Amino acid sequence: MAQGKVEICGVNTSKLPLLKNAEKEELFSRIEEGDKDAREQYIEGNLRLVLSVIKRFSSSSENVDDLFQIGCIGLIKAIDNFDSSLNVKFSTYAVPMIIGEIRRFLRDNNSIRVSRSLKDTAYKAIYAKENLTRKNLKEPTINEIAAEIGIAKEDIVYALDAIQNPMSLYEPIFTDGGDTLYVMDQISDKKNKEETWVEHLSLSQAMERLDEREHEIITLRFFEGKTQMEVAEIIGISQAQVSRLEKNALRVMKNYLTA
Repeated sequence: MAQGKVEICGVNTSKLPLLKNAEKEELFSRIEEGDKDAREQYIEGNLRLVLSVIKRFSSSSENVDDLFQIGCIGLIKAIDNFDSSLNVKFSTYAVPMIIGEIRRFLRDNNSIRVSRSLKDTAYKAIYAKENLTRKNLKEPTINEIAAEIGIAKEDIVYALDAIQNPMSLYEPIFTDGGDTLYVMDQISDKKNKEETWVEHLSLSQAMERLDEREHEIITLRFFEGKTQMEVAEIIGISQAQVSRLEKNALRVMKNYLTA
């Protein structure tokens, strides 16, 4: 990616405005009232944020103009979804949104191409599975499918795996009373990136603001790498309740740390 580029997508980055905190608050108040001019000013006043984010992708071979445009989409989404009542800095909320938008673009733009032979094997296996299921009234094993189409079971497994679409960690999989559970909530990862975020902040005082149950949930989730399902079983409540309490606990901690 080009470094030190002054003009990106027709925008002279050396002349971008820098909003003061009072200006940001005033503009956002107008945005919430439906002022489109204020929204445009707020977008322009935060383009430096997009520039700082795309520098993280300097090793990417993507055109800097493309990354800037995608980053701007993330910025606009952040502005449209930001809740100023939470007392969290806009940049704290916007940066992950911009990064996420760029990562989705890079992932979708660099998808691994599946060969025709792999696709043919996968489709034969799927067709055979459907036929055997109808015939025997039960789902066939991989060995039965392999015998039916005359292809090694290892090749079938590889082909079926190759045509699977990648799933985002933020793919919603369940909603209960407005509390959405995502794929990432079901994954146990002792190197969880959120854990890195947690460990690098002044947590001891922030966690003192939590009640006993919230404190336990944060400890299990981000220090012991438990999934929400595992936490629910340990504490004896539903996964939806864990999700709700976790979100509230993180909100309390962020409010304290950004105050």
